[in-house]
Amino acid sequence: MLVNSKEVLLEAKKGGYAVPAPDFIDLDSARAYCKTAEKLKKPVILSFAQAHSEVISLHEAALIGKFMAEEVSVPVVLHLDHGTDIAFIKEAIELGFTSVMIDASMMDFDTNVKMTKEVVEYAHARNVTVEAEIGHVGSGENYENHDNSDSIYTTKEEAKRFVELTDVDSLAVSIGTAHGIYKGGKPALSFDTLHEIRDEVSVPLVLHGGSGTGDDNLKRCAKEGISKINVFTDFLVSAMNQIDIDKPKDYLALKVSSNKGMMNTLEHYYGVFETK
Repeated sequence: MLVNSKEVLLEAKKGGYAVPAPDFIDLDSARAYCKTAEKLKKPVILSFAQAHSEVISLHEAALIGKFMAEEVSVPVVLHLDHGTDIAFIKEAIELGFTSVMIDASMMDFDTNVKMTKEVVEYAHARNVTVEAEIGHVGSGENYENHDNSDSIYTTKEEAKRFVELTDVDSLAVSIGTAHGIYKGGKPALSFDTLHEIRDEVSVPLVLHGGSGTGDDNLKRCAKEGISKINVFTDFLVSAMNQIDIDKPKDYLALKVSSNKGMMNTLEHYYGVFETK
């Protein structure tokens, strides 16, 4: 069942849990996520990142996402992740994406507001929800060296002002996670920062860089103010680990192993996030 993210995330915010947002890169991964969601009777945010448009096209991603959403009875949000190009975001909306992220987090505050407002105006007129980011979630490869990290923590003042100025539906915040693989072990998250933002901002909050963050950290995030958690790298790792375990003898068996690994990981995270 294809829906936008508004009610899904508001229910999560109210219920004190988070909804997983795994990135899909082909039909197999999208099917694995949707089949797992259907099995457990839980919503899923099916995410496609603009950066992955070199793997499959935006048109292909739209077709896959809409097809899989129609195949299951649970709520499926077809979400464009980390959209950096407004023209690309608008095309995603026209192709049927029900939720989009405008990521102008590396721009100055005023530019981020301006770009986000343009996307919000276009999306809301078409019943599409919008996520934006204030602060910046950097790369996991730099996490062990804070002096070289490009992460920028979110402040409660900027978060509150940003939401008020843009009318955005959800807000990605930076509290110590990073994209990719951590080299220095699990990150130390600033839950004080999360609590401050949660208490100041009315819209659901989003955590990027969930992979490798640790179940204890993510469970706390879900309980203490995060309504959507993005995970991608962990799904790739679990697919490869399952292939190593099964040692498939041919390509078809390899695909089965890969899908199994991804499905097991999503089921695991549903439990960690206590998704309703």
